[in-house]
Amino acid sequence: MSSARTNFTFRIRAPQDFYGGLPLVALALLAIWAGRDLPGQHGFSFGPGTAPRMFAGLLALVGAGITVSGLLMDGPTIGGYAVRGPALIVAAILLFALAIRPLGLVATSYLTFVISIMASREMRWIETLIAAAVMTAFCVVLFVKLLQLPFHLWPWFML
Repeated sequence: MSSARTNFTFRIRAPQDFYGGLPLVALALLAIWAGRDLPGQHGFSFGPGTAPRMFAGLLALVGAGITVSGLLMDGPTIGGYAVRGPALIVAAILLFALAIRPLGLVATSYLTFVISIMASREMRWIETLIAAAVMTAFCVVLFVKLLQLPFHLWPWFML
């Protein structure tokens, strides 16, 4: 009498989905942990921890779904990782954080937009300079005029 053995092999069928879903679940768990001290919902009134927990829970569900789909359905393998785009985006964020006070909103946001747009390989200089100018004007109108935030526009004065 032979015993029927099931040969279960753990196989990741869609590595992009599987490994892409894991960081989403990890980020959701980190958000839930970080907001553990915030009070939640009391009856029908929301507490400060309600929305972060709800969004983190939804993110965990979506991440788990993506991860499980990587085990159940065939998908593309993991290709090469482009470093240029993410590196320029991080550089733009750091530039904004470090330069907003000494350079002011106009120069800093303009440089930030130019560097961010350079992250794309389809970037064209004329379009980049125009888009950065339009977005900078939008930031000035939104943050300084409409929201009345006390940003320095230029290094030497505040509007």
